[in-house]
Amino acid sequence: MSLQSGLDALKEKRYQEAVELLEQFCRNCAEHDSSDYLSAQMWLMKAYQATGEIEKAKALCQKLIMSENPQARSWAEQASKSFRQTPSNASQKAGRAATTGMKLAMGGVGGSLALASGVTMTLLFGMVLALGLSLVFILGSDNPLQGLAIAIGITLVFNIAAFFLSPFIMDLTQGWLYQTRWVELAEVETLSPETAKVIRQVCDQKKLKTPRLGIINDQNPTAFTYGSLPNSARLVVSQGLFTYLDDDEIATVYAHELGHIVHWDFAVMTVASTLVQICYLIYGTARRFGRGGDSKIKDAMQTAALVAYVFYVIGTYLLLYLSRTREYFADHFAAESTGNPNALSRALVKIAYGILEEGSRTQEPSRLIEGTRALGIYDHKAAASTGTAYRIASDTQKIGRVFLWDMFNPWGWWMELNSTHPLTGKRVRALSTYAEQLGLPTEFDMGRVIGEGKSLNKSRLYSNFFLDVVLYGAETIGFFVGLVMGVILLSSSPNTGLVLGAPLIGLGIGIFIKALVMFPDYKQAPETDILTLMSDPYASPLRGQPAKLEGQLIGRGDAGYKFGSDLKIQDRSGMLYLHYASRFGPIGNFLFGMKRVQSLIGEQVGAVGWFRRGVAPWMDLIQLQSQNGTIVNSYHRFWSFILSGGSIILGVVLTMFLSSR
Repeated sequence: MSLQSGLDALKEKRYQEAVELLEQFCRNCAEHDSSDYLSAQMWLMKAYQATGEIEKAKALCQKLIMSENPQARSWAEQASKSFRQTPSNASQKAGRAATTGMKLAMGGVGGSLALASGVTMTLLFGMVLALGLSLVFILGSDNPLQGLAIAIGITLVFNIAAFFLSPFIMDLTQGWLYQTRWVELAEVETLSPETAKVIRQVCDQKKLKTPRLGIINDQNPTAFTYGSLPNSARLVVSQGLFTYLDDDEIATVYAHELGHIVHWDFAVMTVASTLVQICYLIYGTARRFGRGGDSKIKDAMQTAALVAYVFYVIGTYLLLYLSRTREYFADHFAAESTGNPNALSRALVKIAYGILEEGSRTQEPSRLIEGTRALGIYDHKAAASTGTAYRIASDTQKIGRVFLWDMFNPWGWWMELNSTHPLTGKRVRALSTYAEQLGLPTEFDMGRVIGEGKSLNKSRLYSNFFLDVVLYGAETIGFFVGLVMGVILLSSSPNTGLVLGAPLIGLGIGIFIKALVMFPDYKQAPETDILTLMSDPYASPLRGQPAKLEGQLIGRGDAGYKFGSDLKIQDRSGMLYLHYASRFGPIGNFLFGMKRVQSLIGEQVGAVGWFRRGVAPWMDLIQLQSQNGTIVNSYHRFWSFILSGGSIILGVVLTMFLSSR
């Protein structure tokens, strides 16, 4: 695609076409410091303004202002003045409180921070203590305990050392991976005056040293904090935060991260994770000593190992719960300290939008966003749905419809259990309640969302969910049902093959039943768009929704994997990941990613697949067809039936073979 064709479309006032042509040229341009690329970026900014996509134009302008090319930088600085006269979404912002520091009731949102921390820590301490005492009294021998004591001692010493040294280690790794630049507060003030004011205010009120401030030269918007003690904390943001967010929004993001510092979040999480590690250590030790020796001791150790592993799993989920609770409280702290909960609501949505935009401009997912997922203010896996809604309009009703899944679909709650961050809709809802307490209009009409949620078909939501949870584990259930039946039949029959064959037959039947639900008939798949799919409050990670999309392949979906076989498709409403499955299995996936994916990127395609919604939405691909006639078939359902049939046949063969002996 030539640059000239995009410029011609712009001159002839075919603005939407100009946007598409210039975006495609920028994506396909290998040299981002070339004069053609910079020229395309400049005219793309003008095209965005002409189509009314002001937020995109502002983001691109800010990016050009940071360019190393002096001509591009000068041009962008001049162009930025036009935004002062250009109407934008910013003029529709909800207001803020006249004063800061007003106490806001959380109304049960996130629970109690002290309670969450205390219960988590107490349970973890109790688990470790119970396991330790059981080992002492059950074994009656000093030798195993001596090894365990040494192991726990090493674990504690290592974690204490890591607690104090990890900030310095992270400084080094961040400098190497992301080229973090450490700056003074004065430089942050030039980028965001209100942010500097918030940092001084919070540090003065809480008697804290100003955190060490870092900026990473990456346009994906993110922010995170780490350290060992509050007065030695680091607060790092990416350049993208200043590109996509306004001054007041940036300030609330910094206030959120300061909330983590004030609450000692990194210290509490370090101690809690240490206790989980000790549970796993006890599990490993008991399992090792339970392999031989006296039968009584062996049985006791195996029991202790099982209990320790159960405690380890429980502890892991307690940690995730604690992490989500701390995100709610950091949001609450930001709302109180800035008096501007609406700005943080906007910031969360714009961060999602920024991650989506940057993802559409690069063929590889960002290492920064992937590498700092647990630390960052926002889980990038959840960015696609929220960012897609914001991308096409700042109509809060459209954005709110995407939040319906977060707030009312029981799969949202189920998936959130494995997440370090609350779902975006729940965070925005909490921030809206703070705005209401301050007597402010809310940024997003969450009342309308709640009202629409109450009118959803509860039977469709919950009856399907409870059945689907069972079906989600159909292969596991089938395996154990087969095992139990094999053992029962063995007691009345000498056929030992049943014990091995029946579980495999049950496994195969479970896979088959699950596949029928996951991959329904797609021949009548409706044509739709990505935003419509993401706005479906009934969407499920299990029940595939057949759909046809028209769009452009813009890159790979596998983070940091050069030969990844998954793809990203973009239409006018948003971006979605496509999961590919070769008929030749993992080897076929690798070869497809190595040989064919690169040639497909940039192509306009039609895609047919099964849409699914979890924390991150995606589509299991059935077929891609490009405009030049290239066809790519994907075989998700094929492999499910192969595994199902293979398992059943193997189970039958084992049963018959062993019964004949």
